[in-house]
Amino acid sequence: MVLNKKLEGIFNSKLQNLNLNQNHWLQGLNGSALPFFIQSLYLTHKRSCIIVASDKEKAAYLLNDLETLLANEKTLFFPESYRQPYQEEKTTNANIQERAEVLNLLSKDTFKGIVITYPQALAEKVTLKQKLHQNTLQIKKGEKLSIDFISEFLVSYDFEHVDFVYEPGQFSIRGGIIDIFSFANEFPYRIELFGNEVDAIRTFDPTDQLSNAKFDFVTIIPNINSTIFTEEKVVLLNYFDADNSFLFFEDAGYALDIFDKKFETATKAFHQHTGEIKQVPPEKLYAKSDELKEQLKKFTCFEFGIRPVLSSDTIKFNQRPQPSFNKNFDLLIANLKENKSKGYDNFFLTDNVKQADRLITIFNDLLAKEHRTYDTIIDYLQLDIHEGFIDEDLKLAIYTDHQIFERYHRFKLKELKHKSAEAFTIKELLTLNPGDFVTHIDHGIGRFAGLQKLNINGKEQESVKLLFRDNDALYVSIHSLHRISKFSGKEGHTPKIDKLGSTNWATLKLKTKRNVKELAYDLIKLYAERKAKPGHAFPKDNYLQHELEASFIYEDTPDQIKVTKDVKRDLEKPHPMDRLVCGDVGFGKTEIAIRAAFKAVCDSKQVAILVPTTILAYQHFKTFTDRLKDLPCNVDYINRFRSTKQVKDTLQRLAEGKVDIIIGTHKLVGKDVKFKDLGLLIIDEEQKFGVGVKDKLKTFKSNVDTLTLTATPIPRTLQFSLMGARDLSVISTPPPNRYPVQTELHSFDEELIRDAVSYELNRGGQVFFVHNKVQNITDIAGIIQRLVPDARIAIGHGQMDGEKLEDVMLGFMEGEYDVLVATTIIESGLDISNANTIIINDAQNFGLSDLHQMRGRVGRSNKKAFCYLLAPSQIMLTGEARKRLKAIVDFSDLGSGFQIAMRDLDIRGAGNLLGGEQSGFINDMGFDTYMKILNEAIEELKEEDWYKDVVGEEHESDKSVFSRQFVKETVIETDLPLLIPDTYVTSLTERLLLYRELDNITKEEDLKLFETNLKDRFGPVPLEAIELINVVRMRWKAMKLGFEKLTLKNKKMLAYFLNKQESDYFSSPMFQAALLFAQKYPNLCTLKEQNKKLYLTIEDVDSVKRSAEVLTQIEDLIQFPQVATDES
Repeated sequence: MVLNKKLEGIFNSKLQNLNLNQNHWLQGLNGSALPFFIQSLYLTHKRSCIIVASDKEKAAYLLNDLETLLANEKTLFFPESYRQPYQEEKTTNANIQERAEVLNLLSKDTFKGIVITYPQALAEKVTLKQKLHQNTLQIKKGEKLSIDFISEFLVSYDFEHVDFVYEPGQFSIRGGIIDIFSFANEFPYRIELFGNEVDAIRTFDPTDQLSNAKFDFVTIIPNINSTIFTEEKVVLLNYFDADNSFLFFEDAGYALDIFDKKFETATKAFHQHTGEIKQVPPEKLYAKSDELKEQLKKFTCFEFGIRPVLSSDTIKFNQRPQPSFNKNFDLLIANLKENKSKGYDNFFLTDNVKQADRLITIFNDLLAKEHRTYDTIIDYLQLDIHEGFIDEDLKLAIYTDHQIFERYHRFKLKELKHKSAEAFTIKELLTLNPGDFVTHIDHGIGRFAGLQKLNINGKEQESVKLLFRDNDALYVSIHSLHRISKFSGKEGHTPKIDKLGSTNWATLKLKTKRNVKELAYDLIKLYAERKAKPGHAFPKDNYLQHELEASFIYEDTPDQIKVTKDVKRDLEKPHPMDRLVCGDVGFGKTEIAIRAAFKAVCDSKQVAILVPTTILAYQHFKTFTDRLKDLPCNVDYINRFRSTKQVKDTLQRLAEGKVDIIIGTHKLVGKDVKFKDLGLLIIDEEQKFGVGVKDKLKTFKSNVDTLTLTATPIPRTLQFSLMGARDLSVISTPPPNRYPVQTELHSFDEELIRDAVSYELNRGGQVFFVHNKVQNITDIAGIIQRLVPDARIAIGHGQMDGEKLEDVMLGFMEGEYDVLVATTIIESGLDISNANTIIINDAQNFGLSDLHQMRGRVGRSNKKAFCYLLAPSQIMLTGEARKRLKAIVDFSDLGSGFQIAMRDLDIRGAGNLLGGEQSGFINDMGFDTYMKILNEAIEELKEEDWYKDVVGEEHESDKSVFSRQFVKETVIETDLPLLIPDTYVTSLTERLLLYRELDNITKEEDLKLFETNLKDRFGPVPLEAIELINVVRMRWKAMKLGFEKLTLKNKKMLAYFLNKQESDYFSSPMFQAALLFAQKYPNLCTLKEQNKKLYLTIEDVDSVKRSAEVLTQIEDLIQFPQVATDES
């Protein structure tokens, strides 16, 4: 890679003899030439620069370019606060936080750097520099600070007191620890006091609440939009020293108009406002164009854009934009050669190394016949720039890879809000609340009744209380929390509560396990059989394959790269592939199918693509044709929209080998379909086909490479369980250059619907309107028609005739309609990149997964997409519905950790993969418990002899008795005070989460980390909690030694051996060590048997620490066989 010094200061020649006392118009700039000019100016004069672009998007691209070109300098983005004038609702804290962060840095006299903004943001006035200084609080390490003072200060500055801090403007106090999320920092601060002195200051990550950096002093800034700062406000430019700064302005006339419009809107809203709260007049909040003009007179301005307003001098540039080559590499190479012949330097820029490798491979392949390589015609720089340009004077051509490949290039802005709010929402969804259904693996389904303190032999312990049928209570020790899980069945499904002591639960468990074993047995056997069959081994990729992959308009995600490799590796093996690729809507599964299909075609094989619906067949045909249009490949399709003659002709050409890729519905597996040489079968959403089609597929698939795609996520736990039974690839990362769908919650409002539909139609797009009641769906369509008379509206629902419904859908895909009013039939499969607004009526009636999948219909192109959820006011919603709607609004990013919250989808995924009958079991016992039983069943299968024959792997029973663990779990019973005191962690919910986390730890390093994190978040760890942590270590030792149960009561420890007399355990060194210990310390330890249960009684064990010491002594007596050495 060439260093980017080559492109540093390229416009220095334009700065010679530059008069800094007059304004200049930069005429003729193209592409990203402006950031290169700013770089030259900034590095020459070392003055701060303020850049005002005409809108937020342009400002964001400029920010990204300058971050690349001035990587070691401060580049800041100053957004608007997105506040509607005089509307009481909370503004977006993330934007206020970013504004405050910029003001805080600018208020320091030492600031030197670049600030990028746009007229809407500049029009909002900011507080005076000195006022900001007066109202900030500095906290230094070692100085005195009282909790009462800081608490009063924060409350007086509108900070909100919460349990755990996750967004700006919040604070929490826990003992001697104060967490504060200042408005001027990306991360919140954690201040630890020792008495009344500041002992330590750290920042922490609100997603996991853990510290990440240390500081000696910090500045706390309140909300700059708060009422404290209403006295006098000024334009942002006041923060700069005009004599030591440059101002860049795009279309200044347009910006001045925006100032006046914004001021007018604010004035109108101020006079219409009827609230009781006295409002600040608009002139204190927004600047008029006159105020901006006054400020502009002080600065040296550089104008760019269409027409100058302020400039007396012109700096001319002789430039052209990067040419378009329509992905034709011969044209591109011819152009580069022509540039070279004229003495130009050619550069191609990308920050994506994989993309660079692809481009270099294509260049080298096409230049091979001339015995040349890419570097003879072009240089590669690892830089990310928005747009290329050609400068005729400098003899310089800069090309970007995304323009060569016509890929969308997304800008990146700092996401301050999202992650912490999401983490908080996930926590809320996963938290157990009193009354929630839970499953206990031994006792069945009950209700959670909270944490309860119990007095055992005069010592306090904490347990989880569960209520079963007839209000029978069960207290579950905090050491056994892994045995209970929150019940998660199909959304809306209420489970049956079990009776304690009844056999029903045990019967259901047994039946499920037997069923799961049969299922796993079949899967493993089938998998092994396919692996043994001969198949076609495809060759490695050729240059055509590279060209196809490089022309993908999106950037590959890490998951896509991995899955593409998996699929190709399978295709290149000499036995048939059978891989399932699972990925959320819009995550690029189709692209993987296209690449696999083309790889088969490159080796003169045919490809069949089987889809469940007519619409999908047509949709795939369009996608495949578009992606493969410039490559030697014939794509065709059959479905009911094609005439008998067309279908017959297609099948004839297929049999003759003239069709390379055929797409169709179940007709493809019919008797009349003949292939010349079928090499690959791709099945989309296999679970949607009927039994008949699936049976035909089994014969069809036996020795053909098969790739199956599904959009229903396969739960992570299931992915691990099925290793060795199915080749599974998962795409869980969304494409990086797609916008998140802007999701908003509103009540049903005709004005909102009119504006949303009109906005989408005005930008040439289409709208989905989801209304799930067939009886009045035409009334809704009528309302939309009345609101937007020009709109062409279609109606679609499941009670329509199948063919008519498909005609409507096809019409919508072809752009014959603007608005589709439909029921949830649009939930899956439809991919209409032109539809970028979805309005969902009565959103409170849908489950999370339904809302998520419907929202996935929009935002599938590079246009900003909108999702409007219409629901009654918050007061009328149930708590559950409120949580769901909050979650879907918080998780607007594609694939944003959402699966955690989507148990309903997990259940569908498991049901689709394992069969309908399993869905019943999952609903009866809850998803988590079902997964535990599935894992147990698979572990037991691995113990059986046939497993080794079929899978050909060593399994547990082949392992030496030295490395085997005979006990999977040790039950602990004790009367010692083991708990996290409520004076230490006051929140009950948080204590329960900590207990669960501790109970699930399986490694020493994680246990140490748990203790460190406790100290970090809540202060020094009390003795009871340390003992509780030690119990986990004790349990691990007991499991290793083969003890099923440990009882620590009345200063005695009873250690119960494995209750399976025929087990190999009794001939193992672990058992021998326990016997040796009893012989060695007869006064301390005795071996007893009661009710056929063998156990050790050990005296004088009064603490967990002492118990662990005893177990270590037994462990030390294990005798391993001597390994012979060369010397012996």
